[in-house]
Amino acid sequence: MNSADQGAGPDRAARYTARVHAERAQLVSALDDLPGHQRHVLTDLLSFNAGTHYGTAHGFGRVRTLDEYRRAVPIQTYADLEPWIERSAAGEANVLTADRPAVFFTSSGSTGAHKKIPVTPRFMRTTFFPFYYAAWAPLLTHFPEVLQRPDAVLNLKHDPLSAPPTTSSGKPHVGASQVNFGDTFGEPLSAEPGTVDTAWAELPVPVDARDHLEKAYLRLRLAVTGDVRCVIGINPAMVAALPHQLRLWWPRIVKEIRDGTLGGHPHGSPDPLRAAELEALADRFGTVRPAHVWPRLRALFCWTTGLATLYLPRLREEFGAGVSVLPAPVAASEGPVAVALDRHGSAGSPVATACVYEFVDADDDLTPDAPTLTPQDLEAGRDYHVVFSHVGGLYRYAVGDVVRVVDRTGGVPRLAYAGRATRSDHAGERLRDAQVTRALAGALDAGGLELRNVATRVDTTDGTGRYVFAVSPAGSPWHDDETAAFGARLDEGLARESAGYRAARADGRLAAPTTLRLPADAFLRDWQDTVAGGVRPTQVKDRLFRQDPAQWERLVGRDAVAPGPPAREESL
Repeated sequence: MNSADQGAGPDRAARYTARVHAERAQLVSALDDLPGHQRHVLTDLLSFNAGTHYGTAHGFGRVRTLDEYRRAVPIQTYADLEPWIERSAAGEANVLTADRPAVFFTSSGSTGAHKKIPVTPRFMRTTFFPFYYAAWAPLLTHFPEVLQRPDAVLNLKHDPLSAPPTTSSGKPHVGASQVNFGDTFGEPLSAEPGTVDTAWAELPVPVDARDHLEKAYLRLRLAVTGDVRCVIGINPAMVAALPHQLRLWWPRIVKEIRDGTLGGHPHGSPDPLRAAELEALADRFGTVRPAHVWPRLRALFCWTTGLATLYLPRLREEFGAGVSVLPAPVAASEGPVAVALDRHGSAGSPVATACVYEFVDADDDLTPDAPTLTPQDLEAGRDYHVVFSHVGGLYRYAVGDVVRVVDRTGGVPRLAYAGRATRSDHAGERLRDAQVTRALAGALDAGGLELRNVATRVDTTDGTGRYVFAVSPAGSPWHDDETAAFGARLDEGLARESAGYRAARADGRLAAPTTLRLPADAFLRDWQDTVAGGVRPTQVKDRLFRQDPAQWERLVGRDAVAPGPPAREESL
């Protein structure tokens, strides 16, 4: 990926900023007539793909309204569409879409299997690029300096490949951050901040494409010599890993700067003065933080909801006082749901021109014939399953995410990612990510406690299931009495959030939860181990429910403090 391919040049920053603000303005304008744009998106996807195998099988040519579309197409998961997608990936034309996929985005689902998401030129123009550009508007509006220097942005998710894996028909099967949109879709300006004319955008020394930790090290080693103003991670677990990696690799980084090497290869000139400055930082503060290395850092760009709500306040301190955290879009490889068009800290507006959006109450089962709501029907303060359709070949697709309606502005709901749609249901409790996260937040706030991360599983060793919560405390250590009080409040919070949990506790089908205290870096070590095992960092996300025994044992290891007393054994 060279700079010419990505629309580089002396005026690139101005052209890029203008495009970002133009796309944002169009999305804002579209919200004035959200129902009308939703009808247009439906009409367009039906007419464009009416002649496909899928469109013919489902009578697209006869469908005119959303109600008719609902009757013609059931709500579907990836597994339902997989046979059609595999035909397309094998090279068959006109299966799901009228234009051929140019690439297949990879996405790891809840099973860890790599999906193949067809990505067509029409999808990119209609659905992807408008939200993709607009997402950067809050950053560029308030922190324009991030485009003024080639070393101002450390983009952790950028991971180009010279020889990407392919489908059986030879199409690239990669993550969105590994696609050269300039070459593939004729969109040379699309390279995002931190990926053009930046020393660490393309690594200048050889490294195995599968060695994700070494690639992360090399980028960090280069970035330490820069004047980073913004860190882009999208996945907040990647951002949380950065301070840990900085400390973990610090001796190697300083030595390589002193010696003028990169990954053991000659690179640049030896810089003993900068190495001495960095050593002095560590000596002065007793540790090293991103805030020490990059004192002008102003912004982080990542998802700000889900489990991240519990640890971002403390994590932000690692990057410096006054650093802003701007929310990445509510989106998946399959398509966008909402994008922040202002400075709201977590929520965004539906991308009215991109998809037909439908929603199902998150407490209901997401069955093929489940009744759905439109964006206009949503209520503030409630959680919903997301179902969307777009011209790229995904029809009434249940993406597997739950969103929460934060508020309404101009009659349009603003949506925040609340968690995955999967449930933990040992004894009828039907707990969702969002419910547990809210209960955790309440229990932490009531006790004045902080954590770095948390996971849970159901333990059945005593015959009655109980949730064990593994937590890595932040700030000062948790005392035993504080831990016990936290467990009791958490138990109460879960009962408030879930009628199923409340009933299971009252009937004795679930015992009171216990809390297992882990070292501060337990989740970070687990993250590093997963990446070292070959999983791309963008796909190693926070996971609340961890029922797999081997994964749980790797997380808790032998360093955990024994579980505190149960929250309380009486029924709720």
